[in-house]
Amino acid sequence: MPADKYPPFPAARPLQPAATGADGGPPVLTVSGLNQAVARMLERNFPLIWVKGEISNFTRAASGHWYFNLKDEGAQVRAVMFKGRAQYAGFMPREGDKVEVRTLVTLYAPRGDYQLNVEAIRRSGVGDLYAAFLQLKERLEREGLFARERKRALPLFPRRIGIVTSPQAAALRDVLTTLRRRAPHVEVVLYPTPVQGEGAAQRIAAAIQTASARAECEVLLVCRGGGSIEDLWCFNEEVVARAIVEASMPVISGVGHETDFTIADFAADLRAPTPTAAAELAATAREDWLAELRGHADDLTRALRRSLTDKAQTVDWMARRLVNPGATITHERVKLAALQTRLSHATRVPLTRMRHRLQQAATHLAHQLPDTTHARRDLGDLARRLQGAQAAQQLRQRQALAGLQTQLELLNPQRTLERGYAIVSDRQGRVLHGPAELAARSEITIRLAQGSAEVGIASVQPRLD
Repeated sequence: MPADKYPPFPAARPLQPAATGADGGPPVLTVSGLNQAVARMLERNFPLIWVKGEISNFTRAASGHWYFNLKDEGAQVRAVMFKGRAQYAGFMPREGDKVEVRTLVTLYAPRGDYQLNVEAIRRSGVGDLYAAFLQLKERLEREGLFARERKRALPLFPRRIGIVTSPQAAALRDVLTTLRRRAPHVEVVLYPTPVQGEGAAQRIAAAIQTASARAECEVLLVCRGGGSIEDLWCFNEEVVARAIVEASMPVISGVGHETDFTIADFAADLRAPTPTAAAELAATAREDWLAELRGHADDLTRALRRSLTDKAQTVDWMARRLVNPGATITHERVKLAALQTRLSHATRVPLTRMRHRLQQAATHLAHQLPDTTHARRDLGDLARRLQGAQAAQQLRQRQALAGLQTQLELLNPQRTLERGYAIVSDRQGRVLHGPAELAARSEITIRLAQGSAEVGIASVQPRLD
């Protein structure tokens, strides 16, 4: 962590004195008090940080705690990792291992030793590899390469199993031993490839593609024994994951130990914790199938015997129930006649009751109907009076309309013009009312009954009539 990322040191609290000099001098601390105060200051002022170094003097105590030194070229520091944390480390450190530890800086008070209290440990460089692993895993997961619905089911009775691994790998011997013991009838095809080192990922992908193209196996095992994350890194390459997804047969991934997870595990149709487990998942033991078949045969035999016994008892029971067909027919005819009588009675009585209720309802309705003769006569008189009033009102309105039309005709300017009058206006359209509004050498418009004319005025001689 950069220096500017550390939180500021809080002001130190005054130490509690163990004793005060008789002459009132400075306080005197005990060694235990001093160490405890220093330990508190270290733990309070240093957050959890990652420290990188080399393991030396590693010891695993009987209690399960780890004690070691962490050193580099210029210094070293004691470190402890307690059992509760060490059990999740995933590997056992060895002398000379380059590691990174997430630690709390503290002090072991009984000895006064400054030390690191380790919370987590990983191999040096694993942080970058793990970040790359998570980034690739997230991207391929978004593409759907790990989708559950894409996974294919394993064949129930494979006749030939393919293995992609190194011919020198101990994992191959474990797989072959397991298959020979569990399913000696299954053929095995090896697609040899390196499973570690530079270029191993491309060669593993090529071997998977070869097996897919040949399509001679019904299930394919991609396996390798355990190792560090660097040793297994070729199975975290994208090219291997895509080759597994595009394979023409189901793929089982058995890489590393049970705690090891690779991108190939997520891309495969089934993940096995170890190569041996992958072989066990690929082919069910022949003895298990034979035992299951024997069990099915025994179940079938018992079921057939039980069925025959039941059928025999059924035949005996039916034989006891068997009677003369003529008597059965006579008995059924008697039952039919009785049912017919009951049906006739059941339908006739409700029908009679309903008819009686209908007659009562009709009589009641006839009494409740009102006499509408007088109302109809009054309605006719009102209709005739309404028609007469409407006719009289329409006549009055027509006469009033004719009078208004006559008055409107008298006020029509066009009728005045037809009697010889004219309307005189200037060029702006204003109507002229007297000689004073006329001017020499001007133009006026004279509107007559049958059109209008533009007239120029030479002179104006006002005259009073």
